[in-house]
Amino acid sequence: MNRKKKINQALKSKVKKMNAKLQNSSKPKYVSKADRVAVAEKEAEIHLADCTENSPESVGDSAVDSVTDSGS
Repeated sequence: MNRKKKINQALKSKVKKMNAKLQNSSKPKYVSKADRVAVAEKEAEIHLADCTENSPESVGDSAVDSVTDSGS
């Protein structure tokens, strides 16, 4: 009886481990602190580039230049 129990216990534990590996985790993957900092820097650069391209100051300056050119 003990031998059967040990064999079944070992087989059940193997099946349990294999099923655990197949399950998808709802937890997000770990991202190291250095990687998070690098991603944040890239996003900041992209945001700054977008802001400088679409900034109202650059649009306003061109409008002022066109008014002064037409007035001269």
